[in-house]
Amino acid sequence: MKKSWLRLIGLFTIVTMLTGCDPLLVLDPKGPQAQVQAKDIMLSIGIMSFIVLVVFVILAYMLMKFRASKQSPDYKPPHIKGSTMVEVICVGIPVLIVAYMSIISVQSNYKVESTPEKYKDEKPLVIYASTSNWKWHFSYPEEDIETVNYVYIPAERPIEFKLYSYGPITSFWIPQLGGQKYAMADMVNTLHLAADMPGEFMGRNANFNGKGFAENTFNVTAVTHDEFDAWVKEVKETADLLTEEKFNTLLEPGHVGQSTFNGTHLTFLPAPEGEHGGHQHGSSHIKDHASQ
Repeated sequence: MKKSWLRLIGLFTIVTMLTGCDPLLVLDPKGPQAQVQAKDIMLSIGIMSFIVLVVFVILAYMLMKFRASKQSPDYKPPHIKGSTMVEVICVGIPVLIVAYMSIISVQSNYKVESTPEKYKDEKPLVIYASTSNWKWHFSYPEEDIETVNYVYIPAERPIEFKLYSYGPITSFWIPQLGGQKYAMADMVNTLHLAADMPGEFMGRNANFNGKGFAENTFNVTAVTHDEFDAWVKEVKETADLLTEEKFNTLLEPGHVGQSTFNGTHLTFLPAPEGEHGGHQHGSSHIKDHASQ
């Protein structure tokens, strides 16, 4: 009896504490890609909840209808070899659910792997997001600027993140803007995102990659187009030049704060795409940092 009360108190405490938590970021989308994924998550939760509800209703019905107290002492259940109807239901319904969810998943994948439909006619902002233990480097090739551990983006404009790594595999993830995608050495993955409104968002590495994983995060700031242009102008006027020596220092394993630079490392260490893709990019310089 005492243990039962302790369990109830523990459950009440957990529920009470959870009521004060912020909403799950993946269910608080701020961009079209995240909205597609949040919708799929809620659909999955709804289907699973319905199945659980039906199972519990059937269980309660079976327990009441076939409870021992209702049967006569000499009752013997009939011998049944099988039921085609039961087998069709038990096999057919899961097959239909899986088929339906597969179709939804394929359709959603096509949507999130391309430029958001509502921004099809706008020119995307290309940002190269590279990672090293345990930091993020954001290169703006058109603006010729680079940031570390934070990224500015204009709201209501498609963004193309070009992802790659100077070390182990990491996972680029901004929960309120879209799903994660891996950043790997010797290749570039493209992630299409967009923010429907200005705001501050959390970004992080969602793939464990060593002791510094927990703090492998970055800040995302979505601003209006005019504010973005003003920020770029300010960086061009005030930020220090990113030199190869400075970038080599940033590649060393460890945590650093946020930094802003004129120029990008792409000029002296191009991304692993095109003629720089594949093993040509796996120079001893990069491998040394990756091994650390």
